[in-house]
Amino acid sequence: MSCCSNSQEKIVTNSSCCGAEGAKESTNTHSCSTEADKATASCCSSEEGSKGIGGSSSKSDTVNKSCCSTVEEKTSCCSNPKGATVGVDSAQEGEEIEYRVYGMDCPSCASTIEKGLQRLKNVISAKVNYNTEKLQVVANGNYSSAQLESTVQNLGFTVERIFQNNKMRIYDVQGMDCGSCAKSIENHLIKIQGVSDVQVSFAAGNMRIEHTNPVDDILKEVSKIGFHASLQTRDRKPVENKRNKHELLNTIISGAFIAIGFVGSYIGFPTFVSTILFANAIVINGYQPIKSAYYAVKSRSLDMNVLMSSAAIGAAIIGEWFEGATVVWLYSLGIYLQNRSMDQTRKSIRNLMNMAPSMAWIRVDNDLIEKPVEEVSVGDTIVIKPGDKIPLDGNIIQGESSVNQAPITGESLPVDKIIGDAVYAGTMNESGSLEVEVTKLIEDTTLSKIIHLVEEAQEQKAPTEAFIDRFASIYTPIVFVLAISVIVIPPLFGFGLWSEWIYKGLALLVVACPCALVISTPVAIVSAIGNAAKNGVLIKGGTFLEIAGKINAVAFDKTGTLTEGKPRVSEIHPINTSETELLSVAYALESHSTHPIAKTIVQYAQDRNILQAEGSLFKNIVGRGVKATINNKVYYAGNHRLFEEMNISLSSVDHIIQSVQQYGSTIVIIGNREKVLGVISVTDTLRTTTVKTLDHLRKVGMEQIVMLTGDNDGTAKRISGQTSINRYFTELLPEDKVTALKQLQREGNKVAMVGDGINDAPALATADLGIAMGGTGTDTAMETADVVLMADNLDKLPYTIKLSRKALTIIKQNIWFSLIIKFIALGLIFPGWLTLWMAVLSDTGAAIIVILNALRLLKSPNH
Repeated sequence: MSCCSNSQEKIVTNSSCCGAEGAKESTNTHSCSTEADKATASCCSSEEGSKGIGGSSSKSDTVNKSCCSTVEEKTSCCSNPKGATVGVDSAQEGEEIEYRVYGMDCPSCASTIEKGLQRLKNVISAKVNYNTEKLQVVANGNYSSAQLESTVQNLGFTVERIFQNNKMRIYDVQGMDCGSCAKSIENHLIKIQGVSDVQVSFAAGNMRIEHTNPVDDILKEVSKIGFHASLQTRDRKPVENKRNKHELLNTIISGAFIAIGFVGSYIGFPTFVSTILFANAIVINGYQPIKSAYYAVKSRSLDMNVLMSSAAIGAAIIGEWFEGATVVWLYSLGIYLQNRSMDQTRKSIRNLMNMAPSMAWIRVDNDLIEKPVEEVSVGDTIVIKPGDKIPLDGNIIQGESSVNQAPITGESLPVDKIIGDAVYAGTMNESGSLEVEVTKLIEDTTLSKIIHLVEEAQEQKAPTEAFIDRFASIYTPIVFVLAISVIVIPPLFGFGLWSEWIYKGLALLVVACPCALVISTPVAIVSAIGNAAKNGVLIKGGTFLEIAGKINAVAFDKTGTLTEGKPRVSEIHPINTSETELLSVAYALESHSTHPIAKTIVQYAQDRNILQAEGSLFKNIVGRGVKATINNKVYYAGNHRLFEEMNISLSSVDHIIQSVQQYGSTIVIIGNREKVLGVISVTDTLRTTTVKTLDHLRKVGMEQIVMLTGDNDGTAKRISGQTSINRYFTELLPEDKVTALKQLQREGNKVAMVGDGINDAPALATADLGIAMGGTGTDTAMETADVVLMADNLDKLPYTIKLSRKALTIIKQNIWFSLIIKFIALGLIFPGWLTLWMAVLSDTGAAIIVILNALRLLKSPNH
């Protein structure tokens, strides 16, 4: 029994809690939870302006008497008072609502859904992305979510709402007796500070709350009014797509009918028996496609369901029952296999989502409490045991361990972590127990950003995919019109029998569906982008995947990309003193400088337990060095310009300076006005992976490997001599790097620029492909570049180039295969050699082969 009827409906005697607005209450039965309530109170009020279930509560309500025993506040039993409309949600002007759609077997399904939804009232636009199974609806006013979901289901798909608002959370609620309870919860929670919107559904047994205060506060407030709430966590399974299982069962049953009917026709079954079996097979397998076709036609969409249903019905009309049954059976089997295959490609995002655990152990005083990750706040301390996955981003405050960061960075070896180091959600704690202070909520973690970027990338259409879609939108109507012409025109002018030309036209209808063609590109792109993300490489979309496959020149920023970006002391050259004394004076001079080279020298001295000389009157000399008074003498540490300007002779170290600079190192001269004590050489060393990476790039056919640096010729020459770099540009300012890239492009090269994503932003934007490295913890790198190498090294770059080239190859193979199969099928129609079942195989069979070919991209190419 419903607690209330719609306010616009008439009274339903003895069953409804309340009738039309202003009507008297039902005389016999109320939806009250206690006998006392039934005896003493009206179960209905006639509130003005309040909203029904699913609507937002107002701050004040005029009420009569509660009919629910568990509710302390007074409220109306009617959950749907005046002004509310069942199944209607409120949307702001141009609000975007997202859904997940299950059951699409090719991009034409997405087009059908779009056309069907755009005809609904208050729906401004509808966009469906086949790759990520997402539906984005822009609506205004009181759009009908029930009607929207019903429309999608009528077209043959299942749909599930996605809530993206980081402040919006969904809770399950237990203990509600009727809609009045839902209203009571809304009225109570909307008054709580930090809560901006509440929507409670008695029917669904849940509530959606937009709030900024802690989850525990919400749970306590709900318990105060007699109910129990629990936050829905990420391990709650989404709506299951049962369509596949149902279709498989139908396919098996109808296949058995077809086989019995076919064999029976040869062993003496009466013709009508075989016909009944074939007709049953058509009904069993064809019901859903024909129903979907009906709604697709209403939406003015010409999809595969329309074409296939027309072929099956047409075959039955002309007496080809076996052909019609075979068509729907092969179509059903093909769709089932397509969905199973496509599921493999879509697992890339699902696997990413499942990387991080849904629960976390929180330290509260001396106790450990397990909570859903959604309930954990920034600043909480979580405990990760050996062998457990890390649930949230944070910094280690207690313990040491090795952490396997492969899910985020793609690194093959675990990374040692100590107190102060950052850890990321989804990575694995290998050995020691860790206590981590949470720095990011679940929706802000690096893993969540990766998932978001991968989904966005898979939703973007590559140039090839966009071209194929345009081609298909022209091809299908032309072939459809041609099929109708083939059915009607020849027999009208006496060329052959109607049944003969109808059969050929039906075969042409089936061939008109470009399923294999339109699926050829997106499935390859989804597979490649998902594989890349699994290996610690974020490719921002199909466009960039295609560009990466065409790159023939790679330009590298030197500092921090090819090199460590951390200078190290490489040589000590004392003159007329000991190395210990030289380092002692250098330590004293550089200890008050913030320059990276000064810090390097100080660290070097500390590591060797050198005692710092006592000094005073420290002063930085901008662009030159530093000076201080040591043992009543003024000492200097700086470059050769500093000593030349003070007319201090460098003749004793000239040969050392020339030798060091030729090698590409930076020199720091130590001395006073009387003499030079010595020279310290500082070098930015190559990364351990640089040489191997550049060699691999050369092996995969990269024609130009270029280095861009602000350093002098000596440094560039040294690094190029140690690596496969065949060209370099030196002494560059940031704007000069842009000029260098444009020069490479003018020479006919497709250029990728590899940098850190911050200092090299202009160069990354200028290159045909911008590649940022070290994406973990660097939001700017993720935002600015077209491709992000999540690990702070280059060893994934050759893999990315090879994967992109492999993807391009597979896309071309798929397109040519799809086109060739179509043209062969078209050519076989007019001689009468193409049967209906062959036409179905040319479409669904080709689509399956195309998907299986693209699945090869889920396997990483050898580095």
